[in-house]
Amino acid sequence: MTAIILLFVTGTLLLAAEIFLPGGIAGIIGGVALAAGSLLAFVEYGSGVGLIATLGAFVLLGVMLYVELVWLPRSRLGRSLIVQSTVEGVSQPPVAEEAVVGAAATALTPLSPSGFVEIGGRRYEAFCRTGHAARGAELKVVGLDNFRVIVSESKLP
Repeated sequence: MTAIILLFVTGTLLLAAEIFLPGGIAGIIGGVALAAGSLLAFVEYGSGVGLIATLGAFVLLGVMLYVELVWLPRSRLGRSLIVQSTVEGVSQPPVAEEAVVGAAATALTPLSPSGFVEIGGRRYEAFCRTGHAARGAELKVVGLDNFRVIVSESKLP
C-alpha cells in the first residue's frame, strides 16, 4: 500500500510541477506514475481496489487539469506567470507596392546584384538589373519581384 500511495503522491506532484516546467516531461512521468500506482493496486489487492485506485487517478488528473487550465489562469499567481505584453515592430523590410515603380532610389548597400535601397525614406530589399551598383548610387525602380524592387542605373527623367 505504501508503494501505491507513494506513486500517487509522486504523480500528483509531477503533474503540479508541470505548471512551472516546460516541455511536458514532468506531466508524462506523473501520468505514468499514476498509471503504475493503479496497476500495482490491481496486482496487489485485486480488481475492486484496482478500480478504486484507477478512479482516484482519473479524479486527480481531472483536478490537476482543471487547476492548470481553468483556475490558475484566472488567479493572481497565474496572471503573473503569463506574459501579457507584445512587441510592436517588424523584423523584415516592408514589401514594395506598385506605387514605387518609376521612383528614385538610393543604394544603402552595394548591390551585387542584391542589397538594400531607400525609396521615399523607407528601406527596401532590391535587385540591380545592371548587375552592380555602388553604395550611394542614384537608381530608378523599374519593376517589382516577389518581395523586392528591381532597380537599374538608368538616368532619371
